[in-house]
Amino acid sequence: MTFTLQSTAFGPGAEIPRIYTGLGEDRSPPLRWSGAPPDTKTLALIMHDPDAPAGDFTHWVIFNIPAVRGELPEDTPHRGDLVDGTVQGRNDFDREGYGGPKPPPGRPHNYHFDLYALDAMVELKAGADREALEQAMQGHVLARTELTARFGV
Repeated sequence: MTFTLQSTAFGPGAEIPRIYTGLGEDRSPPLRWSGAPPDTKTLALIMHDPDAPAGDFTHWVIFNIPAVRGELPEDTPHRGDLVDGTVQGRNDFDREGYGGPKPPPGRPHNYHFDLYALDAMVELKAGADREALEQAMQGHVLARTELTARFGV
């Protein structure tokens, strides 16, 4: 089975609806996945914008998502620890949780939702940044999938 990530709010390469952006309600979009390898213990997601003027901008860091889950619902709370053990890190807006697209005027930016299937829990606390998560995941990634969409003003 192929490891896939999708959203009911937008398709691959499509525009992210304004409600999920920093210019709208800044809600996290609904995400669903399937096909994670059988040895998956947890999942981690990094949303980022490689087209940002100052370099690759991180919008969401979330990890220790239990393998039994197959989705992140719309409007995931903006806090560090969630009731099922899922932990959110710090984005480049310097806050925990999701921070929606808010690009400067001009051409649309591409937003990558990178989902990782891991063979272990990540030993990091809420508020960890992307770099810390990427280091902690080294040697534990069983599979990776992504969903890319765009947004511009």
